[in-house]
Amino acid sequence: MTVTQWIVLAIIQGITEFLPISSSAHLILPSHLFGWPDQGLAFDVAVHVGSLLAVIIYFRQVIGQIVVNCLKAIGQREHDRGSANLGWMLAIATVPAVIVGFFAESLIENHLRSILVIAISTTVFGVVLWWADVKAKQTRALSDLTLKDALMVGLAQAVALIPGTSRSGITITAGLMLGISKVDTARFSFLLSIPLILAAGMLKSIELIQTPSAFDLPAILFGMTLSFISAFACIVVFLKWIERIGFLPFVIYRLLLGGYLFFVYFW
Repeated sequence: MTVTQWIVLAIIQGITEFLPISSSAHLILPSHLFGWPDQGLAFDVAVHVGSLLAVIIYFRQVIGQIVVNCLKAIGQREHDRGSANLGWMLAIATVPAVIVGFFAESLIENHLRSILVIAISTTVFGVVLWWADVKAKQTRALSDLTLKDALMVGLAQAVALIPGTSRSGITITAGLMLGISKVDTARFSFLLSIPLILAAGMLKSIELIQTPSAFDLPAILFGMTLSFISAFACIVVFLKWIERIGFLPFVIYRLLLGGYLFFVYFW
């Protein structure tokens, strides 16, 4: 891999993991545009670790409060119900994607990773995001989340296993439909990414251990660092500006990207 490849792929992973624009759609573009070879499993693990560290560090206080208060709740000690409830809701919302991913992994890997599927899902779910943004009532906060809400967001996250859907995009869409404010639904989506990125990183690490191969250590470290920086910056900027700009710019971008992918597929 060249330095240019390190930079582009690490930034793509860091940014698209959290923006509602689909990371899978973007990861196929460099190979198509520049004819780049596959970056390799070790590099994939490294950039996922970078993204994971970014979201954990940004939400470190919230995560700490969730863990402490969930443990206190389990031990039937006095605790902050809001933090504990948020922890339970995140756990519940993670379950559908884990179940669907376990049973449908082969189908997804062998039949859904085509440019056509990604083009369709990028476009369709981009329009759905726009509709949810327009209709959003924003009358509820994270503290109002119920079991039903968590399951709805979790089922939406399971749909994101279809390449091109965007995990953050579909979970934010679900949150908006439930009437949760833009910032709160984005925060919930980012927190919800932690167990899934962790699981994906662990699975890739196991696969890497089972199929050992030579890898470029400088590329791994550089990729992880750049992924961390770009992901952290993305979270900061996104949460700061989303109330002002809304989701329309991302919808327009998705439609343009989907159109380009349709062009690539048919022509």
